[in-house]
Amino acid sequence: MTFLKRLFLILINQDKKSLGADNPYSKLTDEELVSRIVAKNDTMLFGVLYDRYSRMVYNKCYGFSRSQDEAEDLAQDVFLMLFIKLASFKGKSKFSTWLYSFTYNFCVNYVNRNKQRKMSDKSVPMETTEYKLTEEVPDESIYEMKASKLAKALEMISAEDKSILLLKYQDGASIKELSDLFEIGESAVKMRLKRAKAKLLEIYNTLG
Repeated sequence: MTFLKRLFLILINQDKKSLGADNPYSKLTDEELVSRIVAKNDTMLFGVLYDRYSRMVYNKCYGFSRSQDEAEDLAQDVFLMLFIKLASFKGKSKFSTWLYSFTYNFCVNYVNRNKQRKMSDKSVPMETTEYKLTEEVPDESIYEMKASKLAKALEMISAEDKSILLLKYQDGASIKELSDLFEIGESAVKMRLKRAKAKLLEIYNTLG
């Protein structure tokens, strides 16, 4: 852990202790917390936000890492960058959905930068994939997949495809929310979802 991250965590933990058991800010909404944090670069209030979402961020990071230690380190990187970039949250979607997307984008960049994981569709013939991409995969096909095989298939598609699928089908993000998060049109979101579902289903069907 770098000195900057260590110092950042010390500040957060010290501020959380100063709040005591009766935290007067615990009932604030995420959006209210963000507004106050941004206004004063308040590490104390950021500690409240950290407590709410540290487990969620860690779980997402663990899906991109090779070990618990790596996931913990990556999660701290996410929160450090989040504190710096928090003002970019404009409230167009729920904060939890925005943070989910923020975490995934950070992890995707991490994976691409370090080239520690292979995420490709090499196991699927290109001709078959391109043919299948012309067909619409119904949402029911996703919900009916067996959990164990689905988890394996998700690991074999690109991080970008995995991100949008989990945002849509696990977190329940709407097309409009996805459009705002990815800063693309709603028709582009629908096309990206269609292609991601097709790739996922194709790989899923190759698994034993």
